[in-house]
Amino acid sequence: MIIDTEKWHEIFKTLGQHKLRTGLTAFGVFWGIFMLTLLLGAGKGLENGVNEGFPRVPNIVWVWVQGNTQLPYQGMPIGRQIQFKPEDVAAIEKNVPSVGFIRGQNSVGIWSGTPPYTVHKDKNGTFFVEGIHAKMENINSLRMILGRSINEFDDREKRKTVIIGTRVRTQLFAEGEDPIGADITINGISFKVVGVFESLANGNQQQEEEKIYIPNDTLRYAFNQVGWIGSFVIQPKPGLHARVAEEDVKKYLAELKKVDPNDVGVFGSFNLQNEFDKIEGLFTGITVFSWVVAIGTIMAGAIGVGNIMLIVVKERTREIGLRKALGATPNSIIGMIVQESIFITTVAGYMGLVVGVLILEGVGQLLEAGGGKAGFFGKPEVDFATAFSALVVLVISGLLASMLPAAKAASVNPIVALQDE
Repeated sequence: MIIDTEKWHEIFKTLGQHKLRTGLTAFGVFWGIFMLTLLLGAGKGLENGVNEGFPRVPNIVWVWVQGNTQLPYQGMPIGRQIQFKPEDVAAIEKNVPSVGFIRGQNSVGIWSGTPPYTVHKDKNGTFFVEGIHAKMENINSLRMILGRSINEFDDREKRKTVIIGTRVRTQLFAEGEDPIGADITINGISFKVVGVFESLANGNQQQEEEKIYIPNDTLRYAFNQVGWIGSFVIQPKPGLHARVAEEDVKKYLAELKKVDPNDVGVFGSFNLQNEFDKIEGLFTGITVFSWVVAIGTIMAGAIGVGNIMLIVVKERTREIGLRKALGATPNSIIGMIVQESIFITTVAGYMGLVVGVLILEGVGQLLEAGGGKAGFFGKPEVDFATAFSALVVLVISGLLASMLPAAKAASVNPIVALQDE
């Protein structure tokens, strides 16, 4: 027979005779898998929440002029003021092979710290203004909730269009008033609102939603910044780390602007991919820690199963001796002990996995009902590969737990066993 029903009936009968002992033993394995599921799910939820606050394009570098030259170079004195020019964008794109995407960005009020005065009808406020290009919403972590974003026509024709953050809309427009198509005045210059966005950035979401974005060339011409660029937004070519493009661009800029390569204080930069890598490393560490803690708990439960099985073998010494006297082979004795141990660990562990997943699903439903996330915590998840790995750990732990008791049962001497009290 494929399934020995008599043997399984005997296993169930044995377990049923010691319900409390069996339950406490199974609980150790249940708790290990349960904790593994919760820890991995919570870690994934935290990772999802943090990643949602990152730009959807994480391999981005910003480069700007940080200060004047501090070292003489090629006969030129220290203290020179370096400035990026609009033509530098094309020069970098042409001469730095590691750069796949580059745009220049300007702003009003961000570097000076004095936001421009903005008016709509009888409402007003001060908001930072930043240049943007078409298809840069992901880079700036923006999600359009009303109207449209800046497009190629706005860029090419230098249209006086703007997109505003939700907090700008709240301050400049009356409740229920449609901002799309409305005119606002920034430092006396009129612009038309074409869209409203919300920020996906964690931590500084409020600050980002108090911004106004204008096509960058429009900003340069409108606010007397025609001759210079404030900063560069750079993305490397596919397959390259952003660090490569960052180093190559700064090296090329040093050559282009005649700056000593050792004068490190001239060009400032922020590499988003470095920060992303740190966070990914942190979550990898959390995952490893979760597995270590949970597997340790599972092993403790498995040891408990092994100890109980040793007691079972001791209690059933006369029975095992009688079986062997009647012709039972050592393999059949081992199989009986191994099956009982694996059954306890597998059922208990599977229940721990199911309960853990149900709790995570419940938390996920609550988060979705409340907007999708709570602070930095997003929807917790446990993928199929993790669940399968947990089940493999279960089977292995059950097998290991049964080895010593099974070996002890197989070595029972029938004559001595039948004399056991």
